[in-house]
Amino acid sequence: MSTVPAEALSPPAVRPAAAGAGRPAAPLAPSARLLPSLAAVYRAQLSRARVARIPLLFVATFQSVGIMVLMRGVVDGGAEARAVVAGSSVLVVAFVALNLLAQYFGQLRASGGLDHYATLPVPPAAVVLGAAGAYASFTAPGTVVTAVVGSLLFQLPLTHLWVLGAVVPLAGAALAGLGAALGLLAPRQELATLLGQLGMSAALLLGVLPADRMPGPIGWARDLLPSTYGVEALARTFDDRPDWTAVGLDLAVCAGVAVVSLAVATWAYRRAAVR
Repeated sequence: MSTVPAEALSPPAVRPAAAGAGRPAAPLAPSARLLPSLAAVYRAQLSRARVARIPLLFVATFQSVGIMVLMRGVVDGGAEARAVVAGSSVLVVAFVALNLLAQYFGQLRASGGLDHYATLPVPPAAVVLGAAGAYASFTAPGTVVTAVVGSLLFQLPLTHLWVLGAVVPLAGAALAGLGAALGLLAPRQELATLLGQLGMSAALLLGVLPADRMPGPIGWARDLLPSTYGVEALARTFDDRPDWTAVGLDLAVCAGVAVVSLAVATWAYRRAAVR
């Protein structure tokens, strides 16, 4: 199985011209296959995220915990409490995977960083999937902390929090694909930042509030948001007897949205890289 060397992830060094100008150019190395390329990009992006994003992850977690503390004064329990805890937990994913990834790809496009990735012998899908996977998995600690704190704050059961093992990667992949697409399709870096922040705000407002309290048009917008199905799946597990069929359907929808959003992000990357 072919692998991508670590040095390939750094900008290529400029080499002096060969002495024989008439010599034919050396053939380019064959493109690596998807899975080894994906693993290499994922490791590189995860290492970068750990160094540069830990303070932002702390901010995202603190923000979600603060929202739950504020809502504790107006929400006693029941469906409202389940919606607040589930929505605040998935908001950590939205803050990092959607908001920050939109800014990251917007910055890459504005600064010409996509040119470096275009020179790597890796498939375009590996670049998008590797970055999206790194940003999504980076949110796991903050999501778990938020869910545990919220469950204790609102006296919800901790028994089924293991479902976060499915909610975080699926919701993270869906939101990361959306964030990458927004960053790659935005014509300006400032617009990519704005779209990422608006998406995170939508995840906050439409995820924390119970669905039955929203008017019709806003409820339709909620159904279009990828994080909604992760929120619904997590909220259902706080019931005394969770409806696992409904939980599975919510996770299946979230997985389908993740596939579509990542495919759109890959297309957007190809489109931006050739311009």
